[in-house]
Amino acid sequence: MSTVSTAARPGSVLADLLHASSDGRARVRDAALVVGGAALTGVAAQIAVPVPGSPVPVTGQTFAALLVGASLGAGRGLLSLLVYALVGMAGMPWFAEGESGAAAPSFGYVIGMMLAATAVGALARRGGDRGMVRTVGTMAVGSAIIYAIGVPYLALATNMSLTDAVAAGLTPFLLGDALKVALAMGLLPTAWRLLDRRS
Repeated sequence: MSTVSTAARPGSVLADLLHASSDGRARVRDAALVVGGAALTGVAAQIAVPVPGSPVPVTGQTFAALLVGASLGAGRGLLSLLVYALVGMAGMPWFAEGESGAAAPSFGYVIGMMLAATAVGALARRGGDRGMVRTVGTMAVGSAIIYAIGVPYLALATNMSLTDAVAAGLTPFLLGDALKVALAMGLLPTAWRLLDRRS
C-alpha cells in the first residue's frame, strides 16, 4: 500500500502524508511541523489591516491558526500555537502588527487560537476538512472558539462592556472570516481530492 493511500484513510490529517521511516524521524518531522506552523502563524499575523474604533486589526493570523490545526491535527496543532504564544510572550515581535508579550488587548485571541487549533485538528481527523460543507462547519467552530475567548478578554483588558467588545472585536471581522472560510473551503478539500487521485 502506498504512503498516500495509507495516510489518506479516515482518521488521518494532511500532515500524516509526510512519511517517516522510523520513530526518530517521525519526532523530527513533528517538531519541524510544529515550528513551521508557529512560524506560518507569525508571518500571517503581520498581514494586518487596522479597524477604525477597534484595538484589534484584521489579520491573516486566525486563518493560519485554523489551517495549522486542520493540517497538523489536534496535538501538533496545539503545540504549534503554544510555541507561537510562548515565543511571542518571550519577546518575539510576531503577534499582530509586530507586537509581543501578553499585555496586548488582543492576546485573548491568541489563547483562543490555541484552543481552536486543537478543536479544528480533532474535527479534521474525523473528516471535517474533506468536503466543502464539512470544512465550513469545522472553520466556523474554530472561529467561534477564538471569539469566545478573545472578545471577553478584550472587554477585560480595555474595561469595555461586553456589548462594546463585541462591536469592536467581533462584528467588524465577520466578513473577513467568511472570506477565510471560503478560502479554506477551497484549499483543504482540494488537497484531499488531489491526494485521492494520486493514490
